[in-house]
Amino acid sequence: MSGAGVAELALERPLRDAARIFLRNSSATVGLVLLGIIVALSIIGPELYGRDPFEIVAGPYTPPGESGLLLGSDYLGRDVLAGILSGGRTTLAVSLAAALIAVFIGVPIGALGGYYGGWIDLGLMRFTEFFQVLPALLFAMVLVSLFGPSLATIAIAIGVVNWTGTARLARGEFLRLRRMDFVRAARASGASDGYIVWRVILPNALPPLIVSATLSMGVAILFEGGLSFLGLGDPAAMTWGVMIGSNRNAILTAWWAATAPGLVMFLAVLSITLVGDGLNDALNPRLKER
Repeated sequence: MSGAGVAELALERPLRDAARIFLRNSSATVGLVLLGIIVALSIIGPELYGRDPFEIVAGPYTPPGESGLLLGSDYLGRDVLAGILSGGRTTLAVSLAAALIAVFIGVPIGALGGYYGGWIDLGLMRFTEFFQVLPALLFAMVLVSLFGPSLATIAIAIGVVNWTGTARLARGEFLRLRRMDFVRAARASGASDGYIVWRVILPNALPPLIVSATLSMGVAILFEGGLSFLGLGDPAAMTWGVMIGSNRNAILTAWWAATAPGLVMFLAVLSITLVGDGLNDALNPRLKER
């Protein structure tokens, strides 16, 4: 049997069983439904609502319900609901890009360190620890300040400061799996190191990495909000963080302008966390009996 066939047999939980376990988790199901609603509204909401989020439609800080504005207006007189719908699309895209960047940096470093061990592992882990001890938000602020507050820069900065946890998780999985019989069988069959790392071990290490990537999206949303709150958001784009940051000075007098996008951000992060916890229960073989 080929190395790929051996790897497929070594998968510890069929996808169908994982889906059944996930759906049995009531909190994870609620999180999935809530996340689905938020994603759907972010994708099709702006077209259905049909209002430009940058258009001035009323006076500054018009209260909710007045002038036909369900959630009122912001400091410039723009529709808050239009901003939330349009900003959701941008915020989710930035968080997804940042999570993917963290995975693309962390997984290769952790995989190579865990598989080869020795001085390669030592060097890669010292490199990881260097980034791990840096203040993440401060480092992201420096990167955004140096290269300009664009959406691409923000996504890259968030990904660059959040890959270390993924790297350590990948290293731990590769250290565990490289001693398994199916890896020894693939090595005995003459498979190359590259084939074993990416085609044999990595598919079996995916479950915890998928969970980590999912939770990284929630972290990225909060990071984008933090950067925007500090005035480092992209002024040419509408995001939940930009809405909160630009209206923070009137939080006591015109609470709706910052509270509404803040509440949506909270619900998005909460739903992602619930989905991540559900995926951890469904994909973790150690929790099968539970």
